[in-house]
Amino acid sequence: MKPELQKIFTVDPFKEMNPDKPGEVCNLLEGKWVQGKVFRKDLPDPLNGGVFLRVPDTNEYSKYIDNLDICPKSGLHNPLKNVERYLLLGDVCTNAAELLRDKEVSAYFAKLIQRVMPKSASQCLGEVRVTRIFLENFSGDNVRFLARGFSNPGDHLGQESSGYRWPFGSVCIIAPFNFPLEIPVLQVMGALFMGNRPLVKVDSRVSVVFEQFLRLLIHCGLPSEDLDFINCKGEVMGDLLKQSNGKIRLTQFTGSKQVANKLSVDLKGKIKIEDAGFDWKVIGPDYDPEWSKYVANQCDEDAYNASGQKCSAQSILFVHRSWEKDLLPRLADLASKRELRNLDIGPVLTWTNSQLNEHINSLLKIKGSKLLFGGQELTNHSIPSNYGSLRPTAIEIPIEELLSDKFGLVTKEVFGPFQVVVLYTDKQINLVKKSLEKITQNLTAAIVSNDVLFQQDILGSTVNGTTYTGMRARTTGAPQNHWFGPSGDPRSAGIGTREAIVSTWSSHREIIKDVGPY
Repeated sequence: MKPELQKIFTVDPFKEMNPDKPGEVCNLLEGKWVQGKVFRKDLPDPLNGGVFLRVPDTNEYSKYIDNLDICPKSGLHNPLKNVERYLLLGDVCTNAAELLRDKEVSAYFAKLIQRVMPKSASQCLGEVRVTRIFLENFSGDNVRFLARGFSNPGDHLGQESSGYRWPFGSVCIIAPFNFPLEIPVLQVMGALFMGNRPLVKVDSRVSVVFEQFLRLLIHCGLPSEDLDFINCKGEVMGDLLKQSNGKIRLTQFTGSKQVANKLSVDLKGKIKIEDAGFDWKVIGPDYDPEWSKYVANQCDEDAYNASGQKCSAQSILFVHRSWEKDLLPRLADLASKRELRNLDIGPVLTWTNSQLNEHINSLLKIKGSKLLFGGQELTNHSIPSNYGSLRPTAIEIPIEELLSDKFGLVTKEVFGPFQVVVLYTDKQINLVKKSLEKITQNLTAAIVSNDVLFQQDILGSTVNGTTYTGMRARTTGAPQNHWFGPSGDPRSAGIGTREAIVSTWSSHREIIKDVGPY
């Protein structure tokens, strides 16, 4: 890497880490990098169990709470204050996107992602590409355009009402492990665009990625005082939020529904959620042998890329019986070709093997269920025991049993390379729709069919926020070119697009100007 680029970064993912002198992640507070005093001891290298990084185990957070007062309720900027900051942030996006176009910088972040969240090189590079395109989308004047409002004539001469997009002020962003660059960068930049000042916490297993990108953003002109960055355990962050006494006016959380619901209570509803999701795909009745290979490939990628650790991963697959004899063998064949060697399959960071096996065994006790493929642990590896290592797995559940008292068990989200398969006939389509109605997470979905009437029937009966339809339909996608987020929940947060940023990171303010005449 060029010397001028090397000065930006403090961790080298291309070198084997020295256990006596591992790389170190820092906090950012009051515009200054702060080294940790105590470090996490439960974050081994996910591929070999060795020492890779020292991550702060921050327990004292009073200064972070005090620092929230830097930002008033009216934000760091808004349409009537400090408007030059819209242009400044557009320039930051321009500069950062240009650096990400440098092949060495792109390769750096792809490798860093892969070291902490092992997934294939194409998946890691894809995450970098999405982040770059997002920054390109909001370069130049496009940050300013996010704050576009409107006006309406009043009741009499001199009166006019104007609608503005207004920031919240001090906000908090809690980001997960599975997309360690894309999710925190897109949400943090969206918060900043609208005038907010975020306190950011990224899952400690992968927080080095955002920390290094934050160094790049500061290099590209972002004022270092514009946000704070903390590394701590989840329960410590929960305490910080509760102790902040309402100074944090909005928390944006991406992660499990269980934690999201707890935070909703703790924060008295001042939260926007992009929850984990139990995502469904319905293969329609219009079987087409010409499309079978493509559909199978997309199903395999949706279920097992990143070892199934995507909030948009295909969790349950409804297959019309007309596809059964062709599609299911293809799925088994594709799954069998995934290898740890190239990280097409890899460590499961939030489920252990014992937890995965327990869930599989519970499902196989359901009447009529059967293991379609997988179910075994990976072999010949050095993945530490506190992480899972499961081969791509699918279990078939009869549709009648799905709608029994086992529904909660069957639709339990497994953040790993696992899916449920349900076969149905034309006469059972209402059972499919009843099943979709009962699923409580409404993030992504796919309707694989070119039958327009079938599409309309399923689309009209469901609410998922990001829904793909057509023979090319998928459940996983790139959020820089369309809205990505759940629906059917007033707490829903979006990511990626203008609409997502405006709805998540600003509120509506109406100003009525009334100057007369008398």
